[in-house]
Amino acid sequence: MAAGLIHHLEIYVSDLKKSSEFWEWILAELKYQPFQKWDKGVSWKLGDTYIVFVQTEDKYLDVPYHRRRTGLNHLAFHAGGRERVDEMAAKLAAQGIPLLYADQSPYAGGPDHYAIYFEDPDRIKVELVAT
Repeated sequence: MAAGLIHHLEIYVSDLKKSSEFWEWILAELKYQPFQKWDKGVSWKLGDTYIVFVQTEDKYLDVPYHRRRTGLNHLAFHAGGRERVDEMAAKLAAQGIPLLYADQSPYAGGPDHYAIYFEDPDRIKVELVAT
C-alpha cells in the first residue's frame, strides 16, 4: 500500500439511523460495499479505504456541525464521467435531496470543474466530481 493514501475516515453523526439511510444508497452508487456494523456505528469500504459513521454521544450533541467552523468542510468523491454526475443529480432529486448552488450547477466550482454539491442529514457538504 502506498504511504499517504487515506486508510479510513470516521465521522460522528447526530442520528445514526438517518445518516445510515442517507449514505447507504449514495455509497452503493459509488461502488462502496457494507463493511462493518455495530450498535453505535456503520462503515462502507471501497478497495482499501473505508468510511465510518458513528453515533455522537448525547453529551456532545449540543453544538451541531457547521462546515464553516474549524474542521471538515466537505467530502468530495470521484463520480465517473459527466453523464454519471448528471445521473446522480437526477437520483438526488428523486430522493428529495436538493443540490447546493443549483443555479450554477454543474459548474459551481468553475468552468472547468463539473460537479454537483449537496448535504447529508448533518449538513456535511458532499461533492460528486466528474473525472
